Parts: sequence; C-alpha cells; structure tokens
Amino acid sequence: MTSPEPFRAGFVSFVGRPNVGKSTLTNALVGEKVAITSSKPQTTRRAIRGIVHQANGQLIIVDTPGMHRPRTLLGERLNSIVQDTLADVDVVGFCVPANERIGPGDRYINEQLDAFPRAKKVAIVTKIDATSRPEVAKQLQAVSELRDWDSIIPTSGTSRLQLDTLAAELIKLMPISEALYPSDTTTDEGLEARVSELIREAVLEGVEDELPHSIAVTIDDMVEREDKDLLEIYANLFVERDSQKGIIIGHGGERLQDVGARARAQIEPLVGKQVFLSLRVKVAKDWQRDPKQLGRLGF
Repeated sequence: MTSPEPFRAGFVSFVGRPNVGKSTLTNALVGEKVAITSSKPQTTRRAIRGIVHQANGQLIIVDTPGMHRPRTLLGERLNSIVQDTLADVDVVGFCVPANERIGPGDRYINEQLDAFPRAKKVAIVTKIDATSRPEVAKQLQAVSELRDWDSIIPTSGTSRLQLDTLAAELIKLMPISEALYPSDTTTDEGLEARVSELIREAVLEGVEDELPHSIAVTIDDMVEREDKDLLEIYANLFVERDSQKGIIIGHGGERLQDVGARARAQIEPLVGKQVFLSLRVKVAKDWQRDPKQLGRLGF
C-alpha cells in the first residue's frame, strides 16, 4: 500500500503587469470574490490574502499590485508591497496573458524575480479562453524561454479552465505543513477593508483612463441599525482635483448614484443584509505624491 500524500500548505503570490488577470485568478481559485477586479491598471493596491482549501493542501494566495516602473510615491509604495510579499512566499506565479505578446514589461518583471531565490517560480499563462489553441501553444513556448520554470500552466480564471490543475501543481510545490488557516476561512481581509474595495471597484467602472490612479476610498463609519435589519455605511471618495470630483459625481449626481447602486449590489451579499450607503466625494490635492496624505489614506 502506498502511504497517503502528506498535507502541504504555503504561500503563493501572482505577479505580472497590471491587468493580466491576477485578481480574477485569485477569486476563481478561492471560489469567492476576495479581490476586486477591473480593466483599469493599478486596481489592486494592497496585499490581499485568499485561502484555497483542498483535500491534500492549502494555498494562501497573496494578491499584490501589478509590478510596474513607478511614476509617483504611491507607485513606489505599491512596488514595495510586491517586493516585501515576494521575499516571504514559497512560490511565485508569474502571470502572462495568452493573447498578448511578451513585451518589455514582462521581461522586466521576470528579471526582478532573480532577487527572490527562495521562492519556486511558476509561469501561468492566463486568459487562454481569449485566443486560439495555436496562439496559446506559441505563448507557452515563448514563456518557457524566459527561464527554467518549476512548472508552466495555462489557465483562465474567467472561464475556470485548468483551475484544478493549477491548484494541484501549486500545492505540490508547497512545504509539508499542517493547515495554516481554519477550513471555513477564505480571506483575512477585514469587513471594512472589503467594503471600501467594493466601493472603489464600483467607482472604477466606466471612468476615464487617467482617473483610476487618483481614486481612494475611506470608511468613516459602519453602523448596525437596532430598529431594522440595515447596515449604514458612511464612506469618502478621494480624488486629486476638482475636475475629477465633477466626473465622479456626474450630471445632477447621476454618476455617483450609479456608483452607489453598483457598490450596494456587491456589499449586501457580503454582509447579508440591506445597506444604506452614503458617499461623499472629496479632493485631496495630488495625494499620490504627498507622504502625509498617503499615510492618511492608508498607504
């Protein structure tokens, strides 16, 4: 009789250019939304942990901001989050979309991985549902030439293709360990942090390209009403200029109402009750470059 496989548990971080599908992949593996997603760059701004439970192991996925050459103090701080995370994980998953050629940004990130010799390196070709099989094969070949990977896995978070294969391959590379989180835990993010991220995700939909970097969300208060099954949330949306404030609010407040409706639709299933959401738009001039304001906004 063969002895059962030992239980393995450890940390993996997905890295790659902004918008290569890291957060979508994290959510798909965890089985619920723990990281917000958007087509805008720099959507992820913190290291968010999602926990994947399998019979033979546990993966703690640390979703990080996209690696990039920073242009602001915020950008520098986001990069340092990535660097700090990669120094501690067991496996790094380098994500490259199947439908985009490998470019200078990908090569830059691949070079950065040399600074983390402790972590095993896996290449993940994402968005395989977005192109043809020959193109996927071509991308797998191109990725294989970047370095000697511990594993190369094609997958799609959106279409849930090859997710079981990806999880199994990652668990194989983890150290033998007992489970690091209880079996009912999917993230260690607090409720307030998750709510503020869902609000920011709602704001990001449909805004102009230069605006996403300028948006930050803080929560003033969350109040459980005693007279009814209702959670009141009071939140602030910060932008850098008055003109951006106008864009967020929209004509007659229409855009802000739309943001509120979209955010509530995501928050209510999370908290399990009706939500009253109050959003105030404020200007914090050039906050991405101001250390004091960055600190106040949680960066």
